[in-house]
Amino acid sequence: MLDILPPGSTPANDDSEMFDLAPVSLWLEDFSGVRSLFETWRSDGVTDLRAHFADHPELVAQCAHSIRVIKVNRKTLTQFEAADFEALTGNLQSVFRDDMLKTHLEELCQLWAGEAHFTSQTVNYTLGGRRLDVLLKGAVLPGHERDWDRVLVSVEDITELEAARHRMTLAEQYVRGLFEHSPVSLWVEDFSAVKRLLDDARAAGIVDFRVFTDVHPEFVERCMQEIHVLDVNQHTLDMFAAKDKKTLLARLVDVFRDDMRAHFREQLIDLWESKLFQQREVINYSLDGSEVHVHLQFSVLPGHEKNWDLVLVALTDITARKKAEAYLEFLGKHDVLTKLRNRSFYVDELNRLERKGPWPVTIIMADLNGLKPVNDQLGHAAGDALLRRAGEVLAKAMEAPFQAARIGGDEFAVLMPDTDERGGAAMIEAIRQLVEMNNQFYPGSPLSFSMGMATCQRGERLEAGVQRADLLMYEEKRAHYANLPAPDASGK
Repeated sequence: MLDILPPGSTPANDDSEMFDLAPVSLWLEDFSGVRSLFETWRSDGVTDLRAHFADHPELVAQCAHSIRVIKVNRKTLTQFEAADFEALTGNLQSVFRDDMLKTHLEELCQLWAGEAHFTSQTVNYTLGGRRLDVLLKGAVLPGHERDWDRVLVSVEDITELEAARHRMTLAEQYVRGLFEHSPVSLWVEDFSAVKRLLDDARAAGIVDFRVFTDVHPEFVERCMQEIHVLDVNQHTLDMFAAKDKKTLLARLVDVFRDDMRAHFREQLIDLWESKLFQQREVINYSLDGSEVHVHLQFSVLPGHEKNWDLVLVALTDITARKKAEAYLEFLGKHDVLTKLRNRSFYVDELNRLERKGPWPVTIIMADLNGLKPVNDQLGHAAGDALLRRAGEVLAKAMEAPFQAARIGGDEFAVLMPDTDERGGAAMIEAIRQLVEMNNQFYPGSPLSFSMGMATCQRGERLEAGVQRADLLMYEEKRAHYANLPAPDASGK
């Protein structure tokens, strides 16, 4: 037992003064009552203390009440807002309360297992009611291992540390929440291997990286394979039709393929030029095979510029916008009813062919016979149906680079670059055969074209060819109506 020296005594080894002036809360306690309880339970056949406490939870409190506090130091009185030793020990029920017994159980289990030391993190309270997060460490003092009648316990106040850790946890949860629930697809990636490949290429004397990747496209492919995806958020899984992260990461080759390679090459060229923040529109693919048009924003995160080991990639799905743009472009160059090219395209293409060829250029002008009587007698819905059939026939007859356009109500034109008179005549014959098949398939009003053809050589105005083809078309139209038993009043 430690002796309490009278005031003024100063022995050569004054452990008592060191104990009292220690900057951490120290408690000298008598655990012999706990030791006695343990021996009784062992003699009763208890082997698993934790299970024994589970069956008899009141025994934890019994152990706690059997511990006797012998003395504490000044730091303890200050830390627990106690005026003196008697005030502290007389109010221990205010200090050790609530969930304290749960951590005390862990201390007891450590002692039961034969440890001479124990550690736990718990919550105490000052006599004024202030909560203290504490780190508790205890040790059976040498020479007292048999009875545990002298155990030194330190109680370190870690309240500020725990508060800081709690704030950090909340901040991490906040950032994680922003990441996981962002309405934009987010990818955290490691580009350090790509950085090394680019550095190696530079060290090998490569100067013009664009030319280098032209000659060695396999280098771009290798760089794609060296990207390591660290994490993705929920919106990414939804956008790419992946049931979970594991599935998506296992099938990245299905996401980044085909048209993506050209975009990735441009991304590498930008990185070669030290552009660590990039934006571009690219094409990816979802796991169900559909195209996903995205606006990509790439950024090497601050502090990682040296190795590119932490990169954030944000992908905004612009597929709907791209489809709308494509549809608007289609409307600008196509006739909605027949799905053929429209007059605007026809005029532009005529001018382009006149400038660039290839020559000769053959032009077929076609006019749908009998549209007005159908509109007058059966209604415009029936007339529209006949126009749609005309579009089907002309579209079926076209092969690139030939183009068919609806240039008026019932007027059509076929532009055939690099085609002579024989090619034009073959096209007219093919159209007539398709018309015959179409009439066999559709009952009701027959489909019929009057057509004229002209071929223009280099240096000739295509408009002149259009006029010649028109004249021939009208000659055929007059012949068509002349053979009808009751010509239409309009002359068609």
